[in-house]
Amino acid sequence: MPLPTLTDSDRDAARQKAILARQARSAVRASLKAGTLTLHQALDRSDVVVGRMLVRQLLTALPGIGPVRAARSMKALGIPEGRRVQGLGPAQRARLLQEFPGAA
Repeated sequence: MPLPTLTDSDRDAARQKAILARQARSAVRASLKAGTLTLHQALDRSDVVVGRMLVRQLLTALPGIGPVRAARSMKALGIPEGRRVQGLGPAQRARLLQEFPGAA
């Protein structure tokens, strides 16, 4: 199936939509880092901003959690590296909250 031909205005609209999505995800990560948003609150959000974030990005935004600890925890909990938040099941969400009780 061939790709659709986009006009310049379609490309600009898509570019602006992508910029807004990146800014929203950045704001969520900043809120997690500052402690104004907890892991539990972030996992309970049903919007696409958090849903499309990688679990690894969500965990590394928590204070005191680096990429190595996030990767180890995800591996121990059976969460694949490329998993997005919207792809987590209820048991995986519960195990994440148990693994990081200080962030919940």
